[in-house]
Amino acid sequence: MPSSIRLRVRRQDTPGSSPYWEDYEIPYRPRENVISVLMEIAKDPKTRDGKRTSPVVYDRACLEEVCGSCAMRINGAARMACTALIDALDQPIELEPLAKFPIVRGSMFESLKRVKAWVPIDGTYDLGPGPRMAERERAVAYELSKCITCGNCLEVCPQVNDRSNFMGAAPISQVALFNRHPTGSMLAAERLEALMGEGGLDECGNAQNCVRACPKSIPLTTSIAEMFRATTVHGFRKLFGT
Repeated sequence: MPSSIRLRVRRQDTPGSSPYWEDYEIPYRPRENVISVLMEIAKDPKTRDGKRTSPVVYDRACLEEVCGSCAMRINGAARMACTALIDALDQPIELEPLAKFPIVRGSMFESLKRVKAWVPIDGTYDLGPGPRMAERERAVAYELSKCITCGNCLEVCPQVNDRSNFMGAAPISQVALFNRHPTGSMLAAERLEALMGEGGLDECGNAQNCVRACPKSIPLTTSIAEMFRATTVHGFRKLFGT
């Protein structure tokens, strides 16, 4: 059993400044995760050699792999910090922000707006019971609805880079979700048009890293294949005016 926990954290003071590494060491406690270690460092922020520093800035909320906000690179792998247990990690533990996002994340949410990833219901009044879905469709939709917008699928995708506008697997899978919703399907054509535009399906390289990195085991490659078929049918219907 180790006597301490050693971390190396890649930090950056401003979006335009150069990144640098800082080393930390705190006493070992069993059954801790990465988030609890960062919280412990924040109580007395100083580096391993005793230099005073600022607390490490990170995002967190639910601590149970639901909100998706604590995604980061841990020992080189994109994963959720709340479920990354210290006892299962090699030390020193290297922590880095996701490389495919700016320091303040936003690109993924812009893609979700492009594909209208919502059900278009107007009003806050009681609309009564919603339309029923067949159990087979509901079961598929439930799996797709598990997306926590963590961004891990974008982080591991080689097509998501500074030379491409590819939106990534998560927004594409959300189109598959909302296009099968009885009310959400009202915007199906608009969503498919977004997937057929710049940064859409044509830029997917079928690397399939996304489905392996997803912490919720969403069948992302199945969604992508389904949307390829749907956009092809949509394109033919537009061509022949049907």
